[in-house]
Amino acid sequence: MIKIRLKRYGRKKQPAYRLVVMSSNNRRDGKAIEELGFYNPISNVVNLNLARISARLAQGVQPTDTVRNILKKAQVL
Repeated sequence: MIKIRLKRYGRKKQPAYRLVVMSSNNRRDGKAIEELGFYNPISNVVNLNLARISARLAQGVQPTDTVRNILKKAQVL
């Protein structure tokens, strides 16, 4: 199943995440199909590519629970 999920990067104890489209069978930090945005929980910065996210959701890609909450706050869903 293809999902929109978070891919972690950043230093130890200072996480930052990319919103990516990838298979649910891949590792968390594995190769992504497409990058759709950025989320930093420490500084609470969110940068989303709304056009591509809407297109992917229309194709039937399912967001994970955490990504769904981020998209609701950004008023995409």
